[in-house]
Amino acid sequence: MRRIKLIWDFRGPEAKHIAQHHDTHLKEYAKVNKVEDWFTGVTEISSMYSIAYMVIKEENMEELREALRPHRGQVYLPI
Repeated sequence: MRRIKLIWDFRGPEAKHIAQHHDTHLKEYAKVNKVEDWFTGVTEISSMYSIAYMVIKEENMEELREALRPHRGQVYLPI
C-alpha cells in the first residue's frame, strides 16, 4: 500500500507558527471525518519557510485532496 504526503507551504517570518496552526486543523479534520491510518507533522525548512503535511493512504488521496486543497503532494517514502 502506497502512502501519499500532502504538503502545505508557508513562507515568511511567521511560517513556522502558521504551519503549526495548520497542523492542528489537519488533525481536527482527520478525527472529525474519521480518516483512517494518517499522521501529520511540521517541518521547518528555514527561518522563513516551513511546511505542514499529512500522510495518508493512497486510496484516500482524491477525497482529501479535494477537501483540504494541499499545495502539492508526493509519494511518502519513510526513512
